[in-house]
Amino acid sequence: MPISMYQASLPPLIHMLKNLKTVLKKGAVSAEARKIDPKVLVDARLFPDMYPLSRQVQIASDVAKGCGARLAGIEPPKFEDKESTFDELIARVDKTLKFLAGLKAKQIDASEGRTITLKFPSMTLDFTARDYLQNFVITNFYFHVSMAYAILRHNGVEIGKRDYLGGGPRPQRRKVSKKKKR
Repeated sequence: MPISMYQASLPPLIHMLKNLKTVLKKGAVSAEARKIDPKVLVDARLFPDMYPLSRQVQIASDVAKGCGARLAGIEPPKFEDKESTFDELIARVDKTLKFLAGLKAKQIDASEGRTITLKFPSMTLDFTARDYLQNFVITNFYFHVSMAYAILRHNGVEIGKRDYLGGGPRPQRRKVSKKKKR
């Protein structure tokens, strides 16, 4: 059975946003426990020419809400990009989750051929909705979520792969029977 555009987009985005929220909460707890000004972590970056944690979260949010809206054929909501604390970043993730939860499969399914146009200061990109999802959204979204995770991990927050992956369904293990030699 083929996977729908809705199934390929919103559930994975929602899952990872929830994981991002968990990682951000652990970052706040870590800062408090280690008596570090939380702003140090929120402003941290992996390298001087990379965005800080706050911007990584904002971009992940923008990509997710933009995806849901564009696939549904509606205008993405605008957020101000002024978050500067863990609480504000978590609230932004919550706003994004709330928006995505309001979108229905019937708004998104069968959108794969729709034209999606993104306008940037230096260029305009045109995609089919399927190419937009597969070649722009997925790569950008996971990159920025990964960078947020990496910034916190690099700065000593005790998070691991399970925090990044989250507690979703796991493959079931099967017991392998060993045949006795005769």
